[in-house]
Amino acid sequence: MRTTLTLDDDVAAIIERERAETGETLRQVANRLIRQGHRPGRQRRGTVVLPLLSGGPCVEIADISAVLAEEEDEHLRDTGQL
Repeated sequence: MRTTLTLDDDVAAIIERERAETGETLRQVANRLIRQGHRPGRQRRGTVVLPLLSGGPCVEIADISAVLAEEEDEHLRDTGQL
């Protein structure tokens, strides 16, 4: 299919950078990038899937001083200072 498409400056820059790195034509780069962005099952930007961990919290995260103290203790253990 042949069509005319107006690209935003930042998108054109991305395509030009890809062309310079890969040696591909504009058509090849544009098709590849569009396919990569439209893979089935691909999560949309902004969606973050966090792992579900078993067990409870080690410290009460509402108490920032406890969190900082735990991090400091962990750092001291890791560096052999504790």
